[in-house]
Amino acid sequence: MSAETKLLYQASEFPVFQNRMYDTKAEAQSCPRGQITIVEDLTTGLVSNASFDPDLLVYDAAYQNEQANSAPFRTHLDWVADLIFQSMETASLIEVGCGKGTFLDILSDRGAKITGFDPTYEGDDPRIEKALFGPELGMNAKGLILRHVLEHIQDPVDFLMQLAEANGGQGLIYIEVPCFDWICDNRAWFDIFYEHVNYFRLSDFDRIFGRVVASGNCFGGQYLYVVGDLSTLRQPTYDADSSVDFPADFTASLSSSSATNRDVVWGGASKGLIYSMLRQRSGHPVAAVVDINPAKQTKYLAGTGLQVQAPDELLPTLPKDTRILVMNPNYTKEIKAMSDNVFTYVEVGA
Repeated sequence: MSAETKLLYQASEFPVFQNRMYDTKAEAQSCPRGQITIVEDLTTGLVSNASFDPDLLVYDAAYQNEQANSAPFRTHLDWVADLIFQSMETASLIEVGCGKGTFLDILSDRGAKITGFDPTYEGDDPRIEKALFGPELGMNAKGLILRHVLEHIQDPVDFLMQLAEANGGQGLIYIEVPCFDWICDNRAWFDIFYEHVNYFRLSDFDRIFGRVVASGNCFGGQYLYVVGDLSTLRQPTYDADSSVDFPADFTASLSSSSATNRDVVWGGASKGLIYSMLRQRSGHPVAAVVDINPAKQTKYLAGTGLQVQAPDELLPTLPKDTRILVMNPNYTKEIKAMSDNVFTYVEVGA
């Protein structure tokens, strides 16, 4: 981080993990917390949390970030797989930070030859190495896949250069990260997390790569993707013509008069946790949180201590005038179908 930065947004006492689940309300409420100081670097043009401390983050089995339980997200993964088969040589792929191996399975089932690397992997799939991908492994591929990893890395350009070195300085890389322009345009204050030290725009990758094979937005505009040439990596430089236009009314919806204490949040993940926490701090707490992920159900959310409930247990107890707050509009159709379309549905941030 250079000495010259422009302050964009500040917030305090954020749970350092928004996807770590707790067994008790007390544990959840006393979770580790950190500060948010989102700045634009006036040397590189990149956006990050200047208060980020990686030592606060220790990932373990209680961390639950699996999204593939939902049909719309599976559809997104199929779309990404199509793109990778169109733009990369699938006879030789490496997925860095492959998690539980869901996307690796999708590509492999389509015929790709792929190896995954993730030091937190707990399974026994022989295609996945429980290690960081580095030059000491002596492996390389025609293409690397980096899905929702780069936003967690404190020095993202240096990390990409390390990956390029590990891959012999060559090959293409598919990168997918949340889109900061979407967050700004939609005043999505619930999409600022402590775990995400970086916030990217498409223009950032045009400055990081000399050659971009493909790029754009996906998943309803919430994510951006790029297929870049690792041999053309470079240090980005600030461009005043594409500086961040951060909205002055970013958190204005927190004081919305339409909020009620009967609101139910659908989605006990990142968005739902931050939304519920800041609603609670504003004096407009939500009534409950529901999620279809069995690994989250009966567990408690960091910060608020709200218990995540299963749809089939919570929905029958709700009055018909309940507002279901859909934390991600990509799931509205699915949520309405699962709840018989009998409530009022509000797409938060759409």
